[in-house]
Amino acid sequence: MTAVDVARALVFVILSVLGGMVQAIAADTPQRLCETYGGVPPGFGVAREADADRAGLVAINGGRFRMGSTDGYPEEREVHNVRVAPFWIDRHEVTNAQFAVFVRATGYVTRAERKPSAEEFPGVAANRLVPGSAVFVSPKGAEHLRGAYAWWRWMPGADWRHPEGPDSDIRSRGNHPVVHIAFEDALAYAKWLGRDLPTEAQWEYAARGGLDGASYPWGNTPDAKSRRANTWQGRFPYEDEGRDGHKGTAPVGCYPANGFGLFDVVGNVWEWTRDIYQDRHGPDAVEDPLLVKLPGAKAGPVTAARVIKGGSFLCAPDFCVRYRPSARQPQDALYGTAHVGFRTVLNTRK
Repeated sequence: MTAVDVARALVFVILSVLGGMVQAIAADTPQRLCETYGGVPPGFGVAREADADRAGLVAINGGRFRMGSTDGYPEEREVHNVRVAPFWIDRHEVTNAQFAVFVRATGYVTRAERKPSAEEFPGVAANRLVPGSAVFVSPKGAEHLRGAYAWWRWMPGADWRHPEGPDSDIRSRGNHPVVHIAFEDALAYAKWLGRDLPTEAQWEYAARGGLDGASYPWGNTPDAKSRRANTWQGRFPYEDEGRDGHKGTAPVGCYPANGFGLFDVVGNVWEWTRDIYQDRHGPDAVEDPLLVKLPGAKAGPVTAARVIKGGSFLCAPDFCVRYRPSARQPQDALYGTAHVGFRTVLNTRK
């Protein structure tokens, strides 16, 4: 064999190895959406399309799992066995672009865009009852010591179209999760599509992605969070260093999907569920807690605090370690904030 033949053979071997590595990397790299995605799944909002009611959804086969955790916050206990029936769930959080389609079709006005009623805020002067929502403002110096959660500001004019206040917009954020959405806003959107909001059990089962008992959707290693979810890196609440690639909300689908093909089940924005909040899980096994009964829109309990899940871009290792499927906290049903969004489910069981 000549030197040329040896060189050719060596090149062939190198190319073969590199080709195998590329194939292995491609096979191991989950599909992403992120900046190249417009925010609207194919067929969404187009009634004439086949299976339009399932546009953007992923089928979840259902099954049994251990809900809750003994390693997290007290409200995540008690760990108990749960079975969920098959259902469909949004692959990603509802985006600004999707919510805009809903608003154009229905003329819906969110709570943040409406003037609050005097009945909701007795004793507040009428001239102070203005549309708005809660916005995160990083404190300066020791400002946050003045009170718990002092980094939140009520911002007149903040709503889903103006996430940081009246001078902001979403013109370049159609693929970001919609925020400043109250519980009734999320429910109205879901009903428009013939869907519902997930129960806490549905949401947690789907978020785990088949890894029953794992702390995170990708396993038990918290060090992976900077590559796996949009959370806060740095000293909270002063500076988000953005080592995960984003500060504030990120476009949906910028991080690897979980085992069920769902994006952003932890981090990015908190997500509404149907369940009224209780400070503990019950200790007993539960058979298919599929439907949470809600009263009519005007009945008192509809305003009860609901469970939100998944954590957000404001969750940090030194503050809110809730970017985990079992994590949960209450959210006032009447208000959205700059870090609360949602996804929907389709319950096919009759």
